[in-house]
Amino acid sequence: VQLVESGGGLVQAGGSLRLSCEGSGFSFDDYAIGWFYQTPGKQRVGVSCIRHGDGSVTYEHSDQGRFTISADRAKNMVYLEVNSLKPEDTAVYYCAASPPWIAGAAREPPCKDYEYDFWGQGTQVTVSS
Repeated sequence: VQLVESGGGLVQAGGSLRLSCEGSGFSFDDYAIGWFYQTPGKQRVGVSCIRHGDGSVTYEHSDQGRFTISADRAKNMVYLEVNSLKPEDTAVYYCAASPPWIAGAAREPPCKDYEYDFWGQGTQVTVSS
């Protein structure tokens, strides 16, 4: 299982970004894919997660209206669009994959970091004020 994130960078507050996650080595339909963020010294926190098998989505972020997760199953890609960026959104953003036995266990896709076994290397998002 491999996951590669891209799309991070330096953005001014109020701007938007689209982060991309490309997966390989596994069947997207059997897994859940999640986006998480991490700031220095803190644990990874879920933003949004999607389960391809039924298209269900979980939003974990407290300000979920600014985040949109989507997927292109044909390309094994998952995207996270972030609007109205704030300086407090500055973090490393990771995508991760949750295996089938966890991804399908509940009505909604899992979105806690301990429910994900496979992680990308992360992409830095920095929001300037």
